[in-house]
Amino acid sequence: KKRTVHLTDRALRDIVDIESFSIDKFGERVAAQYVRKLEAGIRRIADNPDLLREELPFHDSLKFYRIEQHLLVCETAIVGRIIVLSLLHSSMDIPSRLAELEPKLLLETEMLVNHLSRLSKS
Repeated sequence: KKRTVHLTDRALRDIVDIESFSIDKFGERVAAQYVRKLEAGIRRIADNPDLLREELPFHDSLKFYRIEQHLLVCETAIVGRIIVLSLLHSSMDIPSRLAELEPKLLLETEMLVNHLSRLSKS
């Protein structure tokens, strides 16, 4: 069943950083193609949320989806919604990076959930 996807500020910054890095390393055309692939992958998980995968030892509401060299880190605890928390490069030590980010990700998720619930009540 299709879900609504929301991106945290961190996820949006990650995409901007990925684009900037790609422009510097590979040029504007390749960077634009890569960002389009990321956007297509985000649309794909909205249409097919079963593509998201659990990874141990992370909480079962955290789900992951690989797009090219990046891993989408998503929160799925809210029914009908996928929150993209961050995009991590596959060369990173993912468990260590998530452990480092976890307190901030939890806070960002809580803020977004509160904002979405206020919007749905108005």
